[in-house]
Amino acid sequence: MANDAEDLFQHDVSKEEKDKLVAEVIRYVLFKTHQNAGCPIKREELTQLATKNYRHRYLPGLVIYEATQKLSSIFGYELRELQRSRPSSAIQGRNSSQQSVADPKSYVIMSQLPADVYRRYVEDADTAHITGFTFVVVSVVHLAGGKISEENLWHHLKHMGLAETDENHPVLGNIKQALEALVLQRYLQKNKVSGPEGNSTFYELAERALDGPVSEKIKEYVSEP
Repeated sequence: MANDAEDLFQHDVSKEEKDKLVAEVIRYVLFKTHQNAGCPIKREELTQLATKNYRHRYLPGLVIYEATQKLSSIFGYELRELQRSRPSSAIQGRNSSQQSVADPKSYVIMSQLPADVYRRYVEDADTAHITGFTFVVVSVVHLAGGKISEENLWHHLKHMGLAETDENHPVLGNIKQALEALVLQRYLQKNKVSGPEGNSTFYELAERALDGPVSEKIKEYVSEP
């Protein structure tokens, strides 16, 4: 990154201008995370912030890199890069030339605090039920092998008192919308598959559920006696 920075400053982008862009990216990440309930932020959005007034090819990577460092050192957040998952059916159907095309990347922020410290000083008790719901749904899909039909998923959730038709659950509100939120947040991906009997809908684990820390917690939980 040092050589890139030197090259950058030689092309009429001052350190002060670069620092302003870094601060703008940080503000955008924090605001969008809060506004969109933790939904991933596309790399393209951050790139556009860095290039709206400049066209230097190294600038977006440098700005995002420095924003990542400051989010960690100042705010205690890791800006985690996620590679968007493809549906298993799409992976099986692609040819070798299609496999070479990179999927779009996105980012989420994750606390770097120890779990006990985070629970004690940061975690919002008012949103704990959402975390619990996410954990339960991801665990059900994980136990099904990472992919489950919509019908079977609702069958399991119904045994927990969570019905697809329930729009006024005392804690979660609209259950169907709560499940769809997990798709937007990229814990799950929802895919329609055509078959001889018509279309079927399946849920698969998406990149956030497959991410190392989350995946390990799920495996640890489901393996407990």
